[in-house]
Amino acid sequence: MPKFIRLEKENKLAIITIDNPPLNVISRQVFRELGEIFTELSNDDEMVAVLITGTGNMAFAAGADIKEFPTMMGNPNMKERVKESHAVLTKIDQFPKPTIAVLNGLTLGGGCELALACDLRVAETQVQIGLPEVKLGLFPGAGGTQRLSRLVGNAKAKEMIFTGDPIDAKEAEKIGLVNKIVEQGCGLSEAKILASRMTRHSLQSLSRIKKAINEGSEATLEQGLEIETDLFEEIFQTEDVKEGVSAFLDKRKPAFVHR
Repeated sequence: MPKFIRLEKENKLAIITIDNPPLNVISRQVFRELGEIFTELSNDDEMVAVLITGTGNMAFAAGADIKEFPTMMGNPNMKERVKESHAVLTKIDQFPKPTIAVLNGLTLGGGCELALACDLRVAETQVQIGLPEVKLGLFPGAGGTQRLSRLVGNAKAKEMIFTGDPIDAKEAEKIGLVNKIVEQGCGLSEAKILASRMTRHSLQSLSRIKKAINEGSEATLEQGLEIETDLFEEIFQTEDVKEGVSAFLDKRKPAFVHR
């Protein structure tokens, strides 16, 4: 049974809460539990989208558990330990359903890297976001150097990582790091509204949209168009596309079965 992760399900939406107060640090165990939860949800056809947030109002996740760092110094299995966190965040990045990070406080280090692995980010006004690892003589090691630059561009990513200084929600929205800013305490409710605009659609469609964008963004335009064409051919073989077209012609709401 998870010790640091809570999972709730409502209206085709899974809500994951990191519960490791006071600052919801991302320990090795938290990473393991996140991986297990996402494996479970990947096999749950009733859940169409996923929200991730942190308990309380101080932090989404204020970084990795620094108390674990001394055990990594000189550790012959250091690279394998780093790859463990990479594997979990890659699983979230490639998860075949929309994911939204609800940032309700400090979003630093590993917490920022977790948010970057999600599809969308909703930030409350008090949020501070950053990758402060350089201040410890380190640098982001769970995908931060790669995902941040792909999201906001190399120059801004380098500025944030070189200085280690966090930015506020307004600046994060300006550079495209967060999709929406809401008042303190409203993040989860607003994210649920946003998610409801997705969960009414077919998971068959949503998963292929995500795959086309993710894989296409790492390819040439020609390769991306080929990816899109293959997935477009696939979607026409699903039950949901038949239902969607029939519902449109019948002037009714579709009843998708996600097959």
